[in-house]
Amino acid sequence: MYHYLSNNSVLVLNTSYEAINICGVRRAIVLVLSGVATPEEYTNKIYRSPSTTVRIPAVIRLNKYIKISFKLITFSRKNIFLRDNYICHYCHNQFKPKELTIDHVLPKSKGGWNNWDNVVTACILCNKKKGNKTPEEAQMSLLKKPKTPNLPTYLQIIRNIGNHNKEWRKYLFLDY
Repeated sequence: MYHYLSNNSVLVLNTSYEAINICGVRRAIVLVLSGVATPEEYTNKIYRSPSTTVRIPAVIRLNKYIKISFKLITFSRKNIFLRDNYICHYCHNQFKPKELTIDHVLPKSKGGWNNWDNVVTACILCNKKKGNKTPEEAQMSLLKKPKTPNLPTYLQIIRNIGNHNKEWRKYLFLDY
């Protein structure tokens, strides 16, 4: 059951039912059990521990409205993977998160920064091959130039992921 808890995603809605995030199953269970969120949809899975049994939520809704600043998408490993659709920017293959790394297009040692415009998703092999070089020096080409995602792009990414989660569809306006 641990494997299921660590590898599946739960759609997080604001009190207004707008999609605001995706979190892991473990985080969703903590939010529900602590009274911060309410399950709206469930999967067909159950988590059992010695002291409790919990249905695994597919969609949760926060009980208190969170004002979201839509100016910037948070720079994080998860959001970089979402922006890049879990695709290595060098070999163009799609991977699971544990098989991916974050690559600095211009390495930090050469003045590169930790920001949206300088990082891409790379598989472990491609990142090792590129090493401490620029893509040109390593004779590797980028899938596309990295850029800061905006809110419509981020929501489109969430909708794309939601296409594969039937419980999410009505909250992402995929069922008309």
